[in-house]
Amino acid sequence: MNRRRLLLSIPALLAVCLGIASCMSSPATSGPVGNRLPACPTSPNCVCSQDTAPQAAIDPFPFVGPAEPALERLRQLVLAQPRTVLVDQRPDYLRFEFRSRIFRFVDDVEFLADPASGVIHVRSASRTGHSDLGVNRRRIELLRTLWTGQPAATPSATR
Repeated sequence: MNRRRLLLSIPALLAVCLGIASCMSSPATSGPVGNRLPACPTSPNCVCSQDTAPQAAIDPFPFVGPAEPALERLRQLVLAQPRTVLVDQRPDYLRFEFRSRIFRFVDDVEFLADPASGVIHVRSASRTGHSDLGVNRRRIELLRTLWTGQPAATPSATR
């Protein structure tokens, strides 16, 4: 009976350790440099609209008019998502933390307005681990659908 208890407690202990590790991790970025978001690492757990690597590239969010109202609308849309916290806000930039439901892993999601181009660039990256199994790309495509009211175009969704 003691051996069975030990075997049953190992997954719970692993979950607690992973949760603690994810809470202690610090953001991989400290915001934009000039008019650019940080490039994605080579690991497949990041997407960025300013990245040209095929596994990381994703389309920015289009907007019309001044950037500030567009960013405010985007801020409200993102904060309506579960387990999301706004951690940095500037006139042209937003950064959020998304936490996974079970293991509490943190993903950093950044938005940078480019008024001259009429787009809001986006970067979504996992803080820990190698692969995110497509979570960051799916998150941004869901936000895009909410933003535009239309499903994402096929090429962006399959990149």
